[in-house]
Amino acid sequence: MEEKSKAKALKEKLLMNPKNGGIVMSDEEIKTAFNYCNGYKAFLDAAKTEREAVTYAINEAQKLGFVPFDKKQKYKKGDKVYYNNRGKSIILAVIGSKPLDEGVHLTAAHIDSPRLDLKQRPLYEESQLGLFKTHYYGGIKKYQWPTIPLALHGVIVKKDGTQITVRLGEDENDPQFCVTDLLPHLDKDMGKKTMDKAFNGEQLNVLIGSLPFRDDKESELVKLNIIKLLNEKYDIVEADFLSAELTMVPAFKAVDIGFDRSMIGAYGHDDRVCAYPALTALFKCGVPETTCVCCLTDKEEIGSEGNTGLISSYLKNFIADLARPYGLEARDVLSNSKCLSADVTAAFDPTYPDAMEKNNAAFLNYGVGVNKFTGHGGKYSTSDASAEFTSWVRQLLDSKGIMWQMAELGKVDQGGGGTVAKYIAELDVDVIDVGVPVLSMHSPFEVVSKLDVYSAYRAFYEFYKA
Repeated sequence: MEEKSKAKALKEKLLMNPKNGGIVMSDEEIKTAFNYCNGYKAFLDAAKTEREAVTYAINEAQKLGFVPFDKKQKYKKGDKVYYNNRGKSIILAVIGSKPLDEGVHLTAAHIDSPRLDLKQRPLYEESQLGLFKTHYYGGIKKYQWPTIPLALHGVIVKKDGTQITVRLGEDENDPQFCVTDLLPHLDKDMGKKTMDKAFNGEQLNVLIGSLPFRDDKESELVKLNIIKLLNEKYDIVEADFLSAELTMVPAFKAVDIGFDRSMIGAYGHDDRVCAYPALTALFKCGVPETTCVCCLTDKEEIGSEGNTGLISSYLKNFIADLARPYGLEARDVLSNSKCLSADVTAAFDPTYPDAMEKNNAAFLNYGVGVNKFTGHGGKYSTSDASAEFTSWVRQLLDSKGIMWQMAELGKVDQGGGGTVAKYIAELDVDVIDVGVPVLSMHSPFEVVSKLDVYSAYRAFYEFYKA
């Protein structure tokens, strides 16, 4: 056997040498990763809104013996509980064998995604066409939303409190909807505008019908016919839109991408691609030494605002209620806790290389991305994980043979973004972002690597067991 040169031996000893998972993973490991992602794709199709994700989590948790959390009860090791926060965020926990004042191992992912919400008075008619007015939610590129098939999801709560679940446009025989666009033959004026000005929010109107109510001479007969159909299907009147939460989401199904089927294309990878691994890892963790908590939260895309986002106190209150029967305060638990903020990072795209600093970018198939900080500019709006906690995470991932890579969200002055990590840090918890790299993030159709998704699952599982 040829001896290694001194330089080669020294390189192997001293330099980092990241490798593509397609090279370092065995055929059996790749097969396992692909099989795991079949369940993930089913989750994506079932849970396109935060409400649907919570419903999914509860249904799966109950099958495994999770019960609603009772703040008056003192739980013992192995107990499994969940707390449903208003149907739009959820906390699940498995009680460990160690005392709670030694802290918990927490994962926090968000289950909301950019979309087109319906306004409270959405239905109108113009030039004998029926349309819905929308208000976009989260950071979108508006030009990406016209001319794609859309489905209607959400809830309508009538004045008497009756709640109606709406999910239309997903089944094979369902109608679908769309935002229209101007033909290129007539868009000379639009073509002169910058991309962010070519479409404005008030133009994202959804086409929903064109046939008038027949045999009548009243006005707005298309609108009347649509509300008649809605009344027949859902037993609602127009005023019921006032107390509804309805949204238009892409009607795409999650699909394999590439001749090798190595990637998944879908709506809502950000951040369900981290929520699903965090959830399923909790389901598999058995009876851990440290109590494990998985928080699937809402409103991250608009700043984690409101009482279902992590800017509120519901997570802190849950920890306080969990600790109280043991004579502990929330601070006794949180100050000794560790958290993986399970949120996505940007994947390097060779078509747009100038947005990324390649030495610190995440790549598809290189494993889960670890972001010591996010934010923008001079690290504003972030929690910058300590060197000590980053080292602890390094040691955990390496010791378990998990593919991972250090990542940064683009060039320093290019832009930036935030996660829920800073809100967890405000609770006096050690936290770092760990998530899957995504191509075309915040678009209606994002792309991730199956190997990276499985690496995230393994990372969260080993974190729960640590």
